[in-house]
Amino acid sequence: MNESRSANELEKKKERAVLCGLAAACFAPGESSTDVSMAELAALVETAGGEPVAYLVQNRAAPDPRSFIGEGKEEELRGLIETNGCDLVVFDNELSPSQMRVLSEDLKIKVMDRSGLILDIFAQRARTREGQLQVELAQYKYLLPRLLGMWTHLERQEGAIGTRGPGETQLESDRRHIRRKIQKLESELAEVRKNRATQRRRREKNEMPTVALVGYTNAGKSTLLNRLTGSDIPANDRLFDTLDTTTRRLQLAEAQEVLLSDTVGFIRKLPTHLIEAFKATLEELQYADVLLHVIDMSSEEWRSQAEIVDALIAQLGAEGTPCIRVYNKCDISPDLLPREAGSVCISAKTGEGIEALLRRISDILGQSLHRAVFLIPYDKGALVQLLHDEGNVLTLDYAETGTRIEAVVKPELWARVRVFAEEIIK
Repeated sequence: MNESRSANELEKKKERAVLCGLAAACFAPGESSTDVSMAELAALVETAGGEPVAYLVQNRAAPDPRSFIGEGKEEELRGLIETNGCDLVVFDNELSPSQMRVLSEDLKIKVMDRSGLILDIFAQRARTREGQLQVELAQYKYLLPRLLGMWTHLERQEGAIGTRGPGETQLESDRRHIRRKIQKLESELAEVRKNRATQRRRREKNEMPTVALVGYTNAGKSTLLNRLTGSDIPANDRLFDTLDTTTRRLQLAEAQEVLLSDTVGFIRKLPTHLIEAFKATLEELQYADVLLHVIDMSSEEWRSQAEIVDALIAQLGAEGTPCIRVYNKCDISPDLLPREAGSVCISAKTGEGIEALLRRISDILGQSLHRAVFLIPYDKGALVQLLHDEGNVLTLDYAETGTRIEAVVKPELWARVRVFAEEIIK
């Protein structure tokens, strides 16, 4: 009996959350709360370890400057909190620091917005030092203006005995501390970028092409990486399961080896600070030879999700990189598959369509490659070693007049060895 109670006490109680959203005529496209964004917010709360138990969505011309939702809806929200025994309120929209403070004081409960919730999830999931640095930087940049908002009640009491001086002193101290932390983290991440650039130059020297997986969160990128490379990266059915970039070697059909990288999933209303912090990781997209944009065909929102990913790819400066649209989970919705040129329909879970995807990757990477059978004279032995070092040797045989090699080579090597080509295959 006592052991059972101890076990129950150890089990962390799920925080019960009421979700609140606002659809305003003045909002930019994509900022207003909808049934889809609220359902996504509920999934985010569950991912963070909470339990969504009530919903409130308001339509109005513009947010209330003081409390975002206005007095009437605030009273309705208070009733939902009391009725459902809620521990926190999570807003689908981004709140200003003063609005968050006002709501917390009025409702006597913890208040978060969507950005803060996503940052909390990222903080839980980051495993590598680099990922932790990126999340910490984003959190401090998110906290800084909200810290100022927390202190406005002291600033308003101008000249109040025992408040003004200490309040401002503490505020300035906190601001300086956070800014020092931000500078330190930015310096450490700059070092990370420098190391990545060094690794990238080494990879380019070794002529190892890179293929990057991108897509909406939970689209199946990690499952696809496992399917393609035989890895066992955890691939769970939850949002933001992958934060830290994972890279594995992938052998293509024509004995061509590439590096395949999984990246953090995107989502609507992704916090700006988070995008900025993760640029050290996401800038790899700019240098990839091919992007695989994985799209979850089982989602009713796959079109809007794909548009969000396309916009973020452009924001990161990778819109010029060759991109294959990979429609995943085709086994679930086979009648709805798009047929645009160059796209591939697959099931990362069952393996359907994987061979077609590999051929498509090879086609794009091979557009600048030359495949041929070379007969290298024995007195040109250095070229045989060069083909091994800088090309992809498929077969090798010894003939009477020289070494016969079938290989795939890049243009710069082709210019040096084409004179010895017996048969040009590609």
